[in-house]
Amino acid sequence: MEINAKTSLSIVTSLILSLSSFVEVQAANVPEGTSLAKNQVLVRGNDAEAATLDPLKAEGMPEIHILRDLFEGLVIQDENGKVTPGVALKWDNSGNQVYRFHLRKDARWSNGDPVTANDFLFSLHRVVDPNFASPNAWYLKLTEIKNAKAIIEGKKPVDSLGVKAIDDYTLEFELEKPVPYFISMTAHTAMMPLHSKTVLASGDTWARPETMVSNGAFKLTEWVINERIELERNDKYWDNANTILNHVTYIPFENQNSALNRYKTGEVDMTSDVPAQMATKLRETHPDDYRVTPLLCTYYYAFNTQHKPFDDPKVRKAVAYSIKRDVITNGITTVGNVPAFTFAHKDVAGFKATMPDYGKWSQSEREESAKQLTKEAGYVESTPIEAKLLYNTSESHKTIAIAIASMLEKNLDAKITPENQEWKSYLSSRKSGDFDILRASWCGDYNEASTFLSLFTSDNERNYAFYKNSDYDSAISKAQMATDEQERNKYYDQAESILAEDMPIAPIYFYMQARLVRPTIGGFPMHNAEGRIYSKDLYIKSN
Repeated sequence: MEINAKTSLSIVTSLILSLSSFVEVQAANVPEGTSLAKNQVLVRGNDAEAATLDPLKAEGMPEIHILRDLFEGLVIQDENGKVTPGVALKWDNSGNQVYRFHLRKDARWSNGDPVTANDFLFSLHRVVDPNFASPNAWYLKLTEIKNAKAIIEGKKPVDSLGVKAIDDYTLEFELEKPVPYFISMTAHTAMMPLHSKTVLASGDTWARPETMVSNGAFKLTEWVINERIELERNDKYWDNANTILNHVTYIPFENQNSALNRYKTGEVDMTSDVPAQMATKLRETHPDDYRVTPLLCTYYYAFNTQHKPFDDPKVRKAVAYSIKRDVITNGITTVGNVPAFTFAHKDVAGFKATMPDYGKWSQSEREESAKQLTKEAGYVESTPIEAKLLYNTSESHKTIAIAIASMLEKNLDAKITPENQEWKSYLSSRKSGDFDILRASWCGDYNEASTFLSLFTSDNERNYAFYKNSDYDSAISKAQMATDEQERNKYYDQAESILAEDMPIAPIYFYMQARLVRPTIGGFPMHNAEGRIYSKDLYIKSN
């Protein structure tokens, strides 16, 4: 999952869930004695303007925050990141390779139609269809659903996908191989259902207020581009009786200072982030509002390995070694982020990467090695490294980019030009490879190391370093084939070692998420490592 600005869910939990059945759970868990406000309206700051509200096309957190309110997949998560029933009331599986989901019969679309297994089948067929060209097709490959990869590559027909609607309320998946964490994977937006009649009747305009039919706790009522998105409570939602909020507004902010100012004036109830340079002060001035939560995300810079000078791993290493990560985390972000020298998040369930040698060195040792590598690559004072560093509009990203450019100039005499673009333009440039260095981040779509490490396989469409290494591909393939966790981790560790040697990316830090949340907001999740906030679980207290 791409994050635009921006504990551990145990893999054991996922395994237990995959073998169990479930009963319904209450949505907003309001403590006894809590006095609720009469006006149950919430205004949420969002990272940027949403590029789309089609779940199958959504690529970034600005879209996904909203889609979690509008749509619901087979499973969702509770405040602690535990997988719980969504549209699927219960499930069972055979050998972690054939999964059968039993859908709740009270699940309804916002127009009153029942949510059926065929709605999921329609959506899944659509996302793998090469004619639709979903940017999330890569994720369906990752699930190992039978024939998904071949269909996406145009080698097999869409109807050969290993998913069946046994009846209206039973959906069965057949996988290419055992995937013990498959249940967790079904929470992704690419696996949410679609109301087929609406989509087919409205074409590309279906995901708009006047036409959208959704199955989540809220429905879309208004979308004013670059201003706000309005949602109101969906009274057809299966757990509407336990949903407290009546209305949710999302306001896009590409400038965290703007979000902060509107929070201070009372126009916003919850920010998605805080200005990096203000974090320490805000912690002191707003102690009851300032919230820091774990987040299963890694902030990194990707090198375009198809562009000079970054086609040379020596140059990539030199840049990565010259980044003073502790300065970034302690002097700029200041919210508790942890310096990163490997890619898979340090809190990902069941896996701890071996620290690469350069991560054990002092910063001065890294910088000396970087200078030597630069010389070996043929870059000296008369012919310095020159590059453009692309980042999406954000005060935090800008501050970090300027700081790193300064570090590289000081240590390597490199000429790095930071260049910002708004989110949609950034997505386009990223996809086309129109950059030298790219600001990026990745959040786990499920809590297992493959959600990070599979990103840099040669055929992954989210591999924006355009990195190709057959040894790396082999390590990831062997890891995903391994049924023993220890053996799987051995291959994951091998993959991390290859990344450290080839350096297609420079990991910078592991996230902690800071934001401002009004003390009157109840139900805010403090321990969901994937940063999932469902508005249906929130409520406004009277004081």
